[in-house]
Amino acid sequence: MEFKSHMDKALAEARAAAERGEVPVGAVIVSTDGQVVAAAGNRTRELNDPTAHAEILALRAACAEAGSERLPGHDLYVTLEPCAMCAAALAAARIRRIYYGASDPKSGGVAHGARVFLHPQAHHQPEIYDGIAAEESAELLRSFFAAQRA
Repeated sequence: MEFKSHMDKALAEARAAAERGEVPVGAVIVSTDGQVVAAAGNRTRELNDPTAHAEILALRAACAEAGSERLPGHDLYVTLEPCAMCAAALAAARIRRIYYGASDPKSGGVAHGARVFLHPQAHHQPEIYDGIAAEESAELLRSFFAAQRA
């Protein structure tokens, strides 16, 4: 099976989040047959919910679609390295692979900070692929925060 990135859809979700005044992070969950089953952007401000990260919202929708709390045959595409909260949720859901764009040295939980999947307590360790559309993902974040400071 040929690899097809779904980061374009995650970037579209991130742009939509920015237009809503949210931190521009987008996530897409794809089944083993390559079908997008869920897509979301951050909605923490809109929903007044600190857990409404793009990954969590996409997980909730994909689990509802699957009728299960586990998604072992699914992959996540997300524009920013997941934080520790999201990484723990992704482990609990048994996501097969995580493809992410920009690294997050400040709040990341995969390659930085907590490094959730390296802990012996981690329920599951998905395959990780970083740097997918990293520059475009990082530029969305830089532009958003620059506009916030202006």
